[in-house]
Amino acid sequence: MINVVCLYWGDKYDTNYVQVLYNMVERNLTVPHKFICFTDHTKIHKMVKGDIEFRGMPHHNYQGWWNKLTLLSPEAKLEGDNLYFDLDVVILDNIDCFATYEPDTFFIGMNDFNKATKMFNSSIMRFNNKAMTPNVWHPYLDDKTNMDRNQGDQNVISLFIKKTPHWKAYPDEWTFSYKWFSREHPRFSKDRWTFEKQPNAKVAVFHGKPNPHESEQDWVKKAWF
Repeated sequence: MINVVCLYWGDKYDTNYVQVLYNMVERNLTVPHKFICFTDHTKIHKMVKGDIEFRGMPHHNYQGWWNKLTLLSPEAKLEGDNLYFDLDVVILDNIDCFATYEPDTFFIGMNDFNKATKMFNSSIMRFNNKAMTPNVWHPYLDDKTNMDRNQGDQNVISLFIKKTPHWKAYPDEWTFSYKWFSREHPRFSKDRWTFEKQPNAKVAVFHGKPNPHESEQDWVKKAWF
């Protein structure tokens, strides 16, 4: 059994994003799993349908992407392996491999789309807090003032976990950026965005605008519902 985890905080997205992520996971993951949504919305259980366990935020004094780091804390009470997805992903094919790849590894991340950063993109990651709590969460708290100067949670996760032997990376061909298409030739210029679908990819990652519900691409509309 693996936990599939998401985070719904604030008002950046409509609650439908939780519903759609749940629907996509149920269509594309055959590995036994429990779907867990951490949220600060007290009535979301009335708006989103499915076999979902809603939990309050592990900590209540974090903002934006820093909330993702709190999933690595003991207060999250996440036991065993956890497969995390950002709400703005589009699942295109079976994702069993994300749950089963390198089963003895405590952290598996997705390489950032800009390979020059040498960091993970935390939109998709599998983690076990047996390693993440002592190797990421506790060191983060010990140097929180300096760590919070980073651009986001994925910088902190990459910094600490890569100092350990506990990590691996998912194959790049499993994921792609909706805007950049290729990690080898990222497309930073908006006038070159053509929004192709990588033919063998399993998940498209949206980061920034546009969001999935704003896409006019047929391949997105066929998967994001």
